[in-house]
Amino acid sequence: MNPWRCVTIIRWGQTGEISIRAARRLRPKEHSIRIEHQAPTAPARPAALLPLDRTRVPRGTVPLARHLLGKVLVRELDGARVCGRIVETEAYLEDDPACHAYRGMTRRNRTLFLDVGHAYVYLCYGTSYLLNVSSEGEGTGAGVLLRALEPLSGISSLRNGRHVRPLDLTRGPGRLTAALDVDLRHNGIDLFSPGPLWIGSDGTAVKTVGTSTRIGLTKGADAPLRFFLAGNRYLSGSRRQNAHAV
Repeated sequence: MNPWRCVTIIRWGQTGEISIRAARRLRPKEHSIRIEHQAPTAPARPAALLPLDRTRVPRGTVPLARHLLGKVLVRELDGARVCGRIVETEAYLEDDPACHAYRGMTRRNRTLFLDVGHAYVYLCYGTSYLLNVSSEGEGTGAGVLLRALEPLSGISSLRNGRHVRPLDLTRGPGRLTAALDVDLRHNGIDLFSPGPLWIGSDGTAVKTVGTSTRIGLTKGADAPLRFFLAGNRYLSGSRRQNAHAV
């Protein structure tokens, strides 16, 4: 006869079912039975989405362009909330010939001169609206262009969802605004305060940031002022442009 015996554990599952397993061997007269209750595991709560705190956001166009990566653009659309993670940005500096504020303030570009975190929306070539974030202190014209989003929630509410394949819904600055129904109505609004269009954070940490030259420019085309989440499938650039990660 085997001098060792098994202790048996009876475990109650969430549905009341019993599972029995051998835990370890004991010497004679030391065997026992222990009953445990397995408490149900609470589902993990999604991280809270909070508006960006203006006092903690970097004041500087390049730092802001990098800081916005991984943040969440929120659009309240027809009673639904549409969210997309910012995965690609471009910086446009005050002394940059490609920046709309390069020659000073005009009626068109005056929202670029607002304090950091305001929307600058303009119509590009008469076909697409582009969404930028003012990036310096009040009175300095500079901004960050939002080039691509990774859709997170509310995808069925995207406006161009019936005509574009899912991967391309928010890949590219013109598609991004078309999908979220962003236009001149949103020019000048505070993007760091909840409203029809705002930017928040769910605490997601960014691991690897890539850099490249900006896309589609003739002026300032060689400046490495495009930033992106390396390896993300929703980037708008070419494979060559998206290969440089730092």
